Amino acid sequence: MGPRALPRGARRLRPLWHPSDNFGPRRLGAVPDMVVLHYTAMASAEGARDWLCNPDSEVSAHYVIDRDGTCWQLVREDMRAWHAGRGTWGGVCDVNSRSIGIEMVNTGDEPFPDRQIDALESLLTGILARWRIPAHRVIGHSDMAIGRKIDPGPLFDWNRLARRGLAIAPRPDAEPGDFHADLRRFGYEFSDDQHAPLLAAFRARFRPQAQGPLGPEDAALARCLAETWPA
Repeated sequence: MGPRALPRGARRLRPLWHPSDNFGPRRLGAVPDMVVLHYTAMASAEGARDWLCNPDSEVSAHYVIDRDGTCWQLVREDMRAWHAGRGTWGGVCDVNSRSIGIEMVNTGDEPFPDRQIDALESLLTGILARWRIPAHRVIGHSDMAIGRKIDPGPLFDWNRLARRGLAIAPRPDAEPGDFHADLRRFGYEFSDDQHAPLLAAFRARFRPQAQGPLGPEDAALARCLAETWPA
């Protein structure tokens, strides 16, 4: 697989180096094979960036992208940033050792500006090419931390990334199956008492306008995920 082309109209991103002390080596020789997208839940870009560099916070990310497209790199990609906590995905418990974390400056109740998403697309294009990461391994924090995290939330436009080949967007053209079994096959990790937050996380990403109980369209999308992109 050759390097990906930049999305049409996207500028080549040059992140600003702003090192954080909150990192370590990837464990057991792991290399990045997924990307986790977050929002900062803070109004100030500099405040979020500096918190991720503060040793007292014990958190970090590889990149922070401001609303105007300014991007800071805090941790080298070959090192383990501390952004995923105790989340799991596809049987992986140490997501930090297997992922690159990107924080987008957003309070959680505001749209993501075009310039910010333009920068994200440029950044993702390079990351996925460098590490040979497939588009279905670009996930949200809410995907790998069911019931604990909700970012990047229903206002984030996953379909736009999918149109650029930088994420996935399943089509509801499969026969509905076992929703929970199919989501486990895709990569979601959850307990039997987490069905409600699981549905909320799934819909925030794949059906942001949907409401009400689990329905056949949810199950059809889950079957498409499991059959097309199993973990």
